[in-house]
Amino acid sequence: MDLFNRNINNTTNLLPFDGKVNYYGQIFTDQQIQILYQKLMNNIQWQQDEIMMFGKLIITKRKVAWYADQELDYTYSKKTKKAILFTPELLEIKDLVEKQCNETFNSCLLNLYHNGDEGMGWHADAEKELKPNGAIASVSFGAHRKFVFKHKEKETLVETMLDNGSLLVMKDQTQQYWLHQLPKSKRIKTPRINLTFRTII
Repeated sequence: MDLFNRNINNTTNLLPFDGKVNYYGQIFTDQQIQILYQKLMNNIQWQQDEIMMFGKLIITKRKVAWYADQELDYTYSKKTKKAILFTPELLEIKDLVEKQCNETFNSCLLNLYHNGDEGMGWHADAEKELKPNGAIASVSFGAHRKFVFKHKEKETLVETMLDNGSLLVMKDQTQQYWLHQLPKSKRIKTPRINLTFRTII
């Protein structure tokens, strides 16, 4: 593995307009990835997500967790989550992410996708608690998965692959003008853990 991803230019904007997304590739060593993946699997307080859809409460197969540096609330899909304090491994990941992208974060929403049958539909991370136009840093461990952006008005599509141990950062007006999704795929048989570091105001 090339730790510094010399073949990836992390200053390149993946979006053609109305926002900024930078992909850093793999930012952890292979050994770090293996250790952190196991710690996240075993030490995070995972639970099935609850969302309101068309007036009905839906329990997802995908599992989630909400962590922060203090007891912050976060509401999405009409459900409010109360944060658990950061674990040592989350602080370790956050520190490296902040150094890579020169941003600071106070919270993290984690998702556990058991296989390719589980994904995430089109949405934008634009909840009122989030810092306006603030950066959201997405870290991936486990299965390689496709990640897709769609412009809200022009319906322009941008696709990228998220590798094991990689970092992708969305910032500026991205959430205002773009939706994103993690498509399902029958070919994916192994889990993926996603951490999205955010700033709650």
